[in-house]
Amino acid sequence: MNQLFPIFVKLNQIHTLLVGGGNVALEKFQALVSNDKALNLTIVAKEINPAFEELLQEYPQVKLYVRQFEPNDLIDKQLVVAATNNTELNDQLRSLTIQGNILFNAADKPDLCDFYLGSIVKKGDLKIAISTNGKSPTIAKRVKELLNDLLPEEIDETLSLMSAYREQLKGDFEFKVKKLNEHTKNILRYER
Repeated sequence: MNQLFPIFVKLNQIHTLLVGGGNVALEKFQALVSNDKALNLTIVAKEINPAFEELLQEYPQVKLYVRQFEPNDLIDKQLVVAATNNTELNDQLRSLTIQGNILFNAADKPDLCDFYLGSIVKKGDLKIAISTNGKSPTIAKRVKELLNDLLPEEIDETLSLMSAYREQLKGDFEFKVKKLNEHTKNILRYER
């Protein structure tokens, strides 16, 4: 049973640490930056993939330290993503993040994770997160492709119109919800 609670994190308002510099770390970086190019990120890696290092030049706000992880790297961090194949380091990070009340994710190690980086469908301001509870990233990817194909490109325009309509409504919260529900009930109907 999937007991995950989906949240959307403002990556520019919290400080994230990414540990690792290989292909998996690059993949995690791309997932993070695709959601917020202004993210507040520090990367610590014993070695870094040259393509990854080159890409980082486009993100001057990202701090990169090419060295071993040190426990002090966790100071002022709220979120940690480990992308290493070092079991001892991952276990150390897990232990330290528990002590520091820091959310932790270890690539391909669901048992160590407080959260998962799910597949994301983005159409303008609409964002849908997909989780398989860490069981199958491949299935999440396929569902993402399906939703990308199903959702119309015009959905962002519809969101803007709905936002403007919502701002014009007068009344309490319950009244606004009722009016918005009436207005949107047929927007995403499709033939089955």
